[in-house]
Amino acid sequence: MKVELVLDAKATLGEGALWDSRQQRLLWVDIEQNEVHVFNPADDTDRVHSMGQMVGAVVPRRSGGWMLAVHHGFAFFDPESGKFSLLNDPEHHLTDNRFNDGKCDPAGRFWAGTMSLIRQPNSGSLYCMDVDCSVRQMLTEVTTSNGIVWSLDHSTMFYIDTGTHQVAAFDYDIETAEIANRRVIVEVPESDGKPDGMTIDSEGMLWVAHWNGGRVTQWNPESGSLEQTIPIPASRVTSCAFGGPNLDDLYITTARTGLGQDELAEQPHAGGLFRVRPGARGIDAYEFAG
Repeated sequence: MKVELVLDAKATLGEGALWDSRQQRLLWVDIEQNEVHVFNPADDTDRVHSMGQMVGAVVPRRSGGWMLAVHHGFAFFDPESGKFSLLNDPEHHLTDNRFNDGKCDPAGRFWAGTMSLIRQPNSGSLYCMDVDCSVRQMLTEVTTSNGIVWSLDHSTMFYIDTGTHQVAAFDYDIETAEIANRRVIVEVPESDGKPDGMTIDSEGMLWVAHWNGGRVTQWNPESGSLEQTIPIPASRVTSCAFGGPNLDDLYITTARTGLGQDELAEQPHAGGLFRVRPGARGIDAYEFAG
């Protein structure tokens, strides 16, 4: 299976890959450089927008523009005008925390979670921003809030707190956004790195990026079985998203942060954006409905 380097971005902390089906572009972020990127595969161009603070996730807004999870909370950004508006900061009192990964659920709510900048375990939370921009705290004692997706029938939410080395599942109520009955469906061995970003394909299989694992894996959430492993020529694999006209291209972000000179010499394309066709198709990403 050919893994193609589509952009030698040398991102410090590339993350948050998400395909915008309306624009046929890949949205992704470089958290530590405060940037949102827009990759256009039609001409291999990559447009960069600076946010002025760390940005962990970006999602399209149905009424136009983007919703962001930034260092200091939930925000709106209009890429045409450059207007940035901070909407809600539920952790204004926790100065050592920042927002990390996030996505919209099938009802158009924006879910994103936090983590500690000083590596304090269990100091983060998972939040849900409703379409009226009100915010609820959904989980506490999170170490590093990362991958989040919903089952094809919208009855289950899958979630990764990287510090647990697990993929968890919750019963999910699409009407209220309530989650319940947490259980572990995947245990990632320490030798395979740590689970980071995640996406889902049209068959309901989960695809997980492995930080310090140099791979993306496919899992069956019903059986918990590992179905496929795709080696990536960068150890710090951070997120993955299906894109392209047929949603059969898997885009993969990576990072360079924390790698020494010897490690960078061995993986010169660390921080790059990669693409592979794994024989699966994704689903359209949900947009923020507010």
